[in-house]
Amino acid sequence: MPSITSANRLRLLALMLAALLLPAVLWGAVPPTATDSPPAPPAPPSLAGQLLIAPPEMRDPRFDRAVVLVVRHDRDGALGIVINMPVGEQPLAALLSAIGEPATDTNNISVLVFRGGPVQSDIALVLHSAEYRCPGTLAVDGRVSVTASAQILRDMAAKAGPQKSLFAFGYAGWGAGQLDNEMAHNVWFTAPSDPKLVFDEDRDKVWELALARRTRDL
Repeated sequence: MPSITSANRLRLLALMLAALLLPAVLWGAVPPTATDSPPAPPAPPSLAGQLLIAPPEMRDPRFDRAVVLVVRHDRDGALGIVINMPVGEQPLAALLSAIGEPATDTNNISVLVFRGGPVQSDIALVLHSAEYRCPGTLAVDGRVSVTASAQILRDMAAKAGPQKSLFAFGYAGWGAGQLDNEMAHNVWFTAPSDPKLVFDEDRDKVWELALARRTRDL
């Protein structure tokens, strides 16, 4: 399990996600100033809530047979979490201790930890079913949300957390236009997100199941 020295890192991630994941409409509501510049071209359709599926010939070994749930995608870039690369179980008490939180009364709960992607592999994100919310929770597609807050771990310890969850260290990130360029060059298959596929299916079968559901061929 990656080392986390304090709760400050998780709080910093929560702030970062808030900045990254808030819908563009929040800042887009500011009236534009007059300008002689031509209007910006329309942004490509957002892939948020979609699955990116690595093709068999994927050249990047970090994404070999990876299935990535895109949780944010707009003209500023994209962020996703790999959902089929578990690295092992960890006691919830150990995860709480690692972020500087009290680890008592965790009911001996263990959590399957995933490698969420190659970017910032020492920070934690929790994908979860959308019925759960706390400060730091951001909706992805109405069925799946993502939270970067120690509160979700405390709630899981108290058996008051989400019905379904996936705990990941790290994420997959793309700069402005980078994912759009990869899509234009047929780097990924895509498929609609399915909570059963995200949370329930055998992780060894997720890539094949997602590939069978693909809606975009290369």
